[in-house]
Amino acid sequence: MKEKATFYHAGCPVCVDAEQMIVDTIDRDRYDVEVVHLGEDKGRIGEAEASGIKSVPALVVAGNAYHINFGADLAALK
Repeated sequence: MKEKATFYHAGCPVCVDAEQMIVDTIDRDRYDVEVVHLGEDKGRIGEAEASGIKSVPALVVAGNAYHINFGADLAALK
């Protein structure tokens, strides 16, 4: 069974670049990757916060949050 990986972003240029990097490099045989655009799906901001996300772009893998760069604080997306 594949592990879940969720990539959260806000659509900014930093986020879009990071999304492409993640999509192009992550092992799809090992991870089921979901991309969540929080600028378009604000209903999932609470989920991102509960996962430990403070800013986007960020990746959650196996319950661990990894902040990739600083594009936008989650508070700015609310």
